[in-house]
Amino acid sequence: MAAEFDGRAYMSRSFHKFWLKITAVIIGSFGPVFFLGTMIQTTAPARLTLEILGLRSPATTPYAASGMRFLSALTGGFLLGWGVTIWCLSAWVYDQAPEGVRRTVLAGVISWFVLDSAGSIASGAPSNALFNVLVLFLAVGPLWRPAMD
Repeated sequence: MAAEFDGRAYMSRSFHKFWLKITAVIIGSFGPVFFLGTMIQTTAPARLTLEILGLRSPATTPYAASGMRFLSALTGGFLLGWGVTIWCLSAWVYDQAPEGVRRTVLAGVISWFVLDSAGSIASGAPSNALFNVLVLFLAVGPLWRPAMD
């Protein structure tokens, strides 16, 4: 699975299938973090994540509000579900439709990037849009181009 200089291994279907699992873990790992934000006793990981992504101080991240905790529950569920979906696509569908799976995951990641970044900027947290660029590159990786084999 190591990338070769000519790009063949890097762009192989087996490497794409492997990278889909990386994408699934990147996306899905945020799910449990935000789930913990649903309960006052365990908000620290979600609060810290928002403070880092928004470059805000703890005083400006109001996790005690029930609406914020509810939004955290929704976010956690969607992110975990999206990560599991990508994992399952790589395990159960990719071999039958590699290009369809690749394009589907790209469409989802790019849609997330555009809306999340625009919302971050509109809500006064433009630093998250910069973090989103890093997550975008990590999640997409070699999936940007079709596999060669």
